[in-house]
Amino acid sequence: MMIKPIQKVILISFLLLINSCITQFVPKTNEDKKILVVEGLITDQQDTNTIKLSKSLPLGTRSDANPLKGCTVTISDDLGNIFSLTEANAGSYVTDPANFQGVIGRFYTLHINTNVANNNHNYESSPVALKPVPPIDSVYYEKVTLQENNGISTQEGCQIYLNTHDPINQTKFYRWEYSETWEFHLPETYKPTNIRCWVSSNSNEINIKNASVLEESRIDRYPLNFISNLTDRLRIKYSILVNQYSLNENEYFYWEKLQNISEQVGGLYDMIPSGITSNVYCLNDPNEKVLGYFSVSARSSKRIFIKDHFAGVVTPYTDDACIIYTTIIIGNSSIKNSTFVKGCIDCTVRGTKTKPEFWNADK
Repeated sequence: MMIKPIQKVILISFLLLINSCITQFVPKTNEDKKILVVEGLITDQQDTNTIKLSKSLPLGTRSDANPLKGCTVTISDDLGNIFSLTEANAGSYVTDPANFQGVIGRFYTLHINTNVANNNHNYESSPVALKPVPPIDSVYYEKVTLQENNGISTQEGCQIYLNTHDPINQTKFYRWEYSETWEFHLPETYKPTNIRCWVSSNSNEINIKNASVLEESRIDRYPLNFISNLTDRLRIKYSILVNQYSLNENEYFYWEKLQNISEQVGGLYDMIPSGITSNVYCLNDPNEKVLGYFSVSARSSKRIFIKDHFAGVVTPYTDDACIIYTTIIIGNSSIKNSTFVKGCIDCTVRGTKTKPEFWNADK
């Protein structure tokens, strides 16, 4: 059926009208527009401990962060000692390793003063015990066949597992974080200025385990991290550093709720972060909501290296990704030029050419 000109005009006008009526829907909620968010962990290691303070953003707002600057932040223990933190970056407050190191068995309390002239608020955490944590027994990997042909693996991934246990059966709740580092090389055909680099990445998933339902505090074959063949992590050499923490029951349930949120699609009727109980509260207004958690734990660590062949591991440095072709028209003729993407001729665009101090520790 042919559409008449007048019908086309009506149809186009109708579509334009519909499009002009499309606006972002931001539901009305009773949730506070700006809520204090606390992220922090102190351990028994002689390292810098960081407390990050920010303000939550209204629903529908797009922004990476809203750091809370200019606060006075201190940590006290149950012996009356007070340790001041320094604002290293906007909203990030750090301890001095020369003056502060957590001690197993002590209780620590976080104190925050916002120093806002017209609306100054004071916040405080519940006292948290620095619990001991057992050493990690082992971190190991197994190859995973993703695709095969006639019984031969053509694509392989890598599953990293962890084993741990508490011989005195006191640690009931565990949490793990990890940091990955891998070496990568640029193709020599592109004649790169820097060919060999390293890149690092921190875990962004929540890894926790409840051992309280077990007869003994033992974790076997915990699937910590899976590396697919769609990344170049496994092409040359890869390392993972795993940190293990011991949680109390309240903090475990806090992380468990966050984990549930991260695994959900996230609709209007899903559990929202403000429904998760924090251990930080406002001294000026007990009804004010605070998000986040002040964590305190001993830490044990283990690093492994993986230098193995995995079938079908990709490289991001293909001709299609690295070469840009352009055509210049001059009169009746054309000239085809090619230029290289900067990241394909200089590995420092993506990583660093400084070898990590630990890189040869596996030899």
